[in-house]
Amino acid sequence: MNPFARAASVAALTAALSVTATSVPVPASASAASAAGAAASAYSQRWSAAWYAPMMRPSAAPWFPTWAVQGFDHQSVRQVIRLGAGGKAVRFRLSNLYGTTPLRLSGATVGRAADGAAVVPGTVLPLRFGHRGSVVVPPGGEALSDPVPLPVAARDRVSLTLWFDGPTGPAGYHQLSMTTTYRADGDHRGDTGPEAFTDAVRPGFGSWYYLGGVEVTGGRPVGRAVVAFGESTTDGFGATVDGDDRYPDLLAERLLAAGRPRPVLNAGIGSNKMLADSACAGDSALKRFRRDVLDRPDVGTVIVSHGMNDILRSGDQICGVDRDDPPVTLQRLIDAHRSLIRAAHARGVKAVGATLMPFGGAPFWTAQTDRLRRDLNEWIRTSGAYDAVADFDRAIDPEGTGAIPDGYHAGDHLHPGPLGYRVMADSIDLDSLR
Repeated sequence: MNPFARAASVAALTAALSVTATSVPVPASASAASAAGAAASAYSQRWSAAWYAPMMRPSAAPWFPTWAVQGFDHQSVRQVIRLGAGGKAVRFRLSNLYGTTPLRLSGATVGRAADGAAVVPGTVLPLRFGHRGSVVVPPGGEALSDPVPLPVAARDRVSLTLWFDGPTGPAGYHQLSMTTTYRADGDHRGDTGPEAFTDAVRPGFGSWYYLGGVEVTGGRPVGRAVVAFGESTTDGFGATVDGDDRYPDLLAERLLAAGRPRPVLNAGIGSNKMLADSACAGDSALKRFRRDVLDRPDVGTVIVSHGMNDILRSGDQICGVDRDDPPVTLQRLIDAHRSLIRAAHARGVKAVGATLMPFGGAPFWTAQTDRLRRDLNEWIRTSGAYDAVADFDRAIDPEGTGAIPDGYHAGDHLHPGPLGYRVMADSIDLDSLR
């Protein structure tokens, strides 16, 4: 059945779960409202975070191509994500956080992801906003979709297709997805086959566009969310493309296997700094902590792994900005960590400090920068400022050589590969998570 015709059969259920969106809602008919009331009782209205990636301002990326600067024009964009929680319905947040003009979305669909750009036939459903198929998201704002009655389980993959029937201008995005995103000319929201989606960034380091979060309801109770907050070693550079084997993914799998399911949200940004904003690597950790951690639904724990880029690089030259930042000292980094801890505790969130990974053999290595990393790690381990410690450094380098062992890095001696990310995830004490 055509997915848009199929929408009529679920309209009442969708209306039952509807919440505020940026567009003006269309009132439901009396019969639909009656059916909606009956359907609503079958669902809990407690929404849990199921997926997140921090939004970033449109820019070129230093390391690989993106579509952020040019945006989209009469194109469909298909994005694949793996959910961290399950439920009977799902809803999406679309973000125009860094937009300077309204974002006009002409339509969207969601379905179960198959291989590549394919979607499982019979699962495609329209995404609506206030019962409308299109939405205008104001500059700096976001739109929350109506719930979609698509049953999902934790670790399921879903495919979201956005259709833009006109130019978007520069696109807000999450720069490093390690997941292939697909593009097609024209409106291909209803396609289950991959044939039209011939355009993708290769290799698929990829990016996610306009996607500000996913939430679910109606599933079995899960623990409070864990947010992994950090840099590229949290974001997952060096993981398997389309493999979902970053350390937060593997931690979520450990929790599920242990019978302690809870969403693990990835709030890492590659090349991000603790102390300074960047033109192409996101707002500073200090600036974005509330938005990317504390404002997520039902957060119980944050794992903070941050400060390496401040140690390795002064200024913002990787983004083409000729700027010198103030010297980075151990005390400045400690003060920043303490600020994050205070903010977490003020919201009742447990703060777990993660030590910084060794980088001997990397081009950036100097004795001075490595000394600063080791000193910060020692403070994280021994100060008692954090509620618990995830000692990534000793887990990957138990002999203290100052280097990630061969086979455990991504070839650059700086970023873990899949085996390295497994070591990181396995080193976290599950009892330390609230």
